Amino acid sequence: MLLFSLYNPGNEQFFSREFVDAVVSHLAPAVPPALLAIALAAVLTGLAIPIARRLGVMAVPRDRDLHKRPTPALGGLALYAAFGVSVLLLAPDEVEKMGILAVTGAAAVIMVLDDRVGLPAWLKLGVQTALAVVAAAAFGSDLQISYLGVPGDGIVELGLLALPLTVAWQVGMANTANLMDGVDGLAAGVVGIVAAVLLVAAASKGQTDVVAFSAALGGACAGFLLWNWHPARIFMGDSGSNFLGFAIALIAVLGVAKIAAVFALLVPLLALAVPIADTGWAIVRRRRRRISIAHPDTRHIHHQLLDFGLTQRQICLLFYCCSSTVLGDLFIRSTRRIPAPGLARLLGTRVVG
Repeated sequence: MLLFSLYNPGNEQFFSREFVDAVVSHLAPAVPPALLAIALAAVLTGLAIPIARRLGVMAVPRDRDLHKRPTPALGGLALYAAFGVSVLLLAPDEVEKMGILAVTGAAAVIMVLDDRVGLPAWLKLGVQTALAVVAAAAFGSDLQISYLGVPGDGIVELGLLALPLTVAWQVGMANTANLMDGVDGLAAGVVGIVAAVLLVAAASKGQTDVVAFSAALGGACAGFLLWNWHPARIFMGDSGSNFLGFAIALIAVLGVAKIAAVFALLVPLLALAVPIADTGWAIVRRRRRRISIAHPDTRHIHHQLLDFGLTQRQICLLFYCCSSTVLGDLFIRSTRRIPAPGLARLLGTRVVG
């Protein structure tokens, strides 16, 4: 019996024994990969600090940066290693498993070069696009947004739009995560929240592979935050932000491919709505000033909140609350206000009773 088929907020016995048992049975597979990823991320991130210093992978403060001293920036590889080992050992063996590991691993490793020596913006965009094309074209339809489930209209096939839409989705998520990594703990925390919501949604539909991927990603973010919470002792760098962006994009796509649920795409879109809007406004702002859209500045939302008087920790908590509130509202509305047949089609559940 699927979890959402037991969800009835209007029932006074909402937290019935049957519902609690369903929650436990569907979420239990998430516990081992999450715990393993937390432990690995905590250990590997600590080990990455002296290695980064030895290799010279350090974030040296610039005018627009918030940190005041050189800080190790090799956290991205630790994040990926924790996620990768957890998925490799505990996720079901399917084609998309190797696809996600290969693409996110390539993003993490290649972008270390940017953290070490700096890469031009056009080259980074080219790398992101190439990785997105590989993910969408080389690992089967499960990593493509080839169709969507729309309440009342059934399945909408995207046809020739599938590949460019999937590529744009991945590149957009990678750059959004990268932009979000301007405050200690912000990117890892928000992506961890997104992963947790994708985990619950996937568990409700019995998607054990998506549950394992989401749990491993959320666990890696949690373990990394032990070192990245302000004042951060290590940064994830472009390596880590690109890994997180590609990981959340591909996990969401996998959820869509399995059950044609647009809900899986709405989760990261709504959770990252503020940084996505910030990215869009930054592009408009720079074009109006006739400078490159890749030109950095200090007019992002987190800079303005700092000027307003908030601390880095307060900014993180504000973003966490915004993401959690938006996703919680989406979850409740999707189950309360959509007619039962439409809900079943959208969330891949069956209606009972």
